[in-house]
Amino acid sequence: MRILAIDHGTVRMGIAMSDELKMIAQPLEFIPAEPFSGFLDRLRELLREYEVELILLGMPRNMDGSYGEASVKVRDFEAVLKNSITVPIKTWDERLTSVQANRALSQGGARKKKKRQNVDAMSAAILLQSYLDGLA
Repeated sequence: MRILAIDHGTVRMGIAMSDELKMIAQPLEFIPAEPFSGFLDRLRELLREYEVELILLGMPRNMDGSYGEASVKVRDFEAVLKNSITVPIKTWDERLTSVQANRALSQGGARKKKKRQNVDAMSAAILLQSYLDGLA
């Protein structure tokens, strides 16, 4: 059984997956956020294919730890998702994951277009790895 992480976005949803031992997070793909039915169909495919036991949803927070406008959108998304799937969902602090993902892709020599395509999945992987590290 694995854990799937989602980095919520209004255009793309970054997806990352743990290994079966829940030790290593890997960026998987991004799924277009719209149409939502298309996103949901692809998510359900991944949940079945990888036998996912938990969805980890990135929760945006301000640097002082408070919740802002972006977190309201994620809470709304979480509520809709809970009514659409049976896999449990847990939120996790995603502060600075996009910054770390952009830095890692830049240091890896990714071109601008490639970086833009991969930053969401990489952010989800960083989010997931921080959760997995906390399990150890």
